Amino acid sequence: MRVSTKLVRFALPVAALALPLAAQAQVTKIKSNPQALILDAADVKAGTDMIFVSGQLASPVDPAKPMSEVKSIEDLGDTKAQTISVLGKIKALIEKQGYTMADLVKLTLFVASDPRLGKMDFVGANEGFKQFFGTAENPTTVARSTFQVAALVGPYYLIEIEAIAAKKKK
Repeated sequence: MRVSTKLVRFALPVAALALPLAAQAQVTKIKSNPQALILDAADVKAGTDMIFVSGQLASPVDPAKPMSEVKSIEDLGDTKAQTISVLGKIKALIEKQGYTMADLVKLTLFVASDPRLGKMDFVGANEGFKQFFGTAENPTTVARSTFQVAALVGPYYLIEIEAIAAKKKK
């Protein structure tokens, strides 16, 4: 098989141009209102490392209690407590992969109605969210969508969260 010298002369300079682009990969967080709880958007450039975290659910309030013994919402906590639990699990998961909470660019929240309130507890979810974003430890925030759902996988779960983190390649 013969390779055209014209192709090589064209392909090599194009490939050389792509290398600096990969080295400059970045994530830009876009926030038009500095007081807003969430971002307007996150611009993730090509060549950026990313991790996609599957939906996570809360753990029992009592860490010694196995999931098989969860018999009520009180065992998992209200929406705020469950949000803190889930974000804590996401934090631990991404940190094991070399990411931080500041690297999160997108969260998707699925929130079920709290039967004690008769509705979704959006305020509780936001209160839990504030424990991880806009803090001294992590002054950043993320782009976020929240959906009210009829139910989650178990009867006592009030929130499930998916996450996407992105950071510059090393």
